[in-house]
Amino acid sequence: MNITGKKAVVIGGASGMGRATAELFAAQGAQVAILDRENSDGKEVATALGGTFHPVDVTDFAGTEEALAAAVAELGGLHVVVTTAGGGIAQKTLGRNGAHDLDAFRQVVDLNLIATFNISRLAAAHMAANEPEDDERGVIINTSSIAAFEGQIGQVAYTAAKAGIAGMALTMARDLGSHGIRVLAIAPSLFATGITAGIPDEMVQPLVKDAAFPKRMGRPEEYAKLALAVVDNPMLNGQCLRLDAGQRFAPR
Repeated sequence: MNITGKKAVVIGGASGMGRATAELFAAQGAQVAILDRENSDGKEVATALGGTFHPVDVTDFAGTEEALAAAVAELGGLHVVVTTAGGGIAQKTLGRNGAHDLDAFRQVVDLNLIATFNISRLAAAHMAANEPEDDERGVIINTSSIAAFEGQIGQVAYTAAKAGIAGMALTMARDLGSHGIRVLAIAPSLFATGITAGIPDEMVQPLVKDAAFPKRMGRPEEYAKLALAVVDNPMLNGQCLRLDAGQRFAPR
């Protein structure tokens, strides 16, 4: 699918990998709507790229449905959705203070996995109404993590959520194949976004020492380039693509 002239929604598009993706899509001629938290830079980012901003808390599932519907109505359709919103906590299954807090586990799963599925199902319903282009109606790109495959100590909630996102890709692609909708996940390693963007170089090196090459954190624009390639190549479908410089997380 050629991104030029397409309608795209980027969840978490106010910063980091989401922002880089929104900016690249817009630069390639897409109409872009950004969905992010109300106190984010979403409005400024959207204005700069000629798009629209719709505040949302992705764990408010009904509110997300309304925000996405508003974005699609303003765009006049939906061809591509990219979800990058998420986060985690550090807590062991059994730690010094006892068993892992169940509510905390559930909150991480809600933020990462349930919110991602909610957006995907809603986006698919909008995309199914599109006129096909070379039999294709839409592309869904979700964000997993290499923690889905090599979760570190204390990452059990985050690992479970991100593994769920990776695991959904093939089944969801099979569900939606008859509608001409592709589904993929991207699993980044450590990327320079949010709080990690300010980590000094001397502290970064131990974190990326297991990478094959390059031995550095990923850059948001590198995620954006892969997202654009996914949209462009119709043979990419039903899988989770690692974006990790050959890194494999050690236990800690």
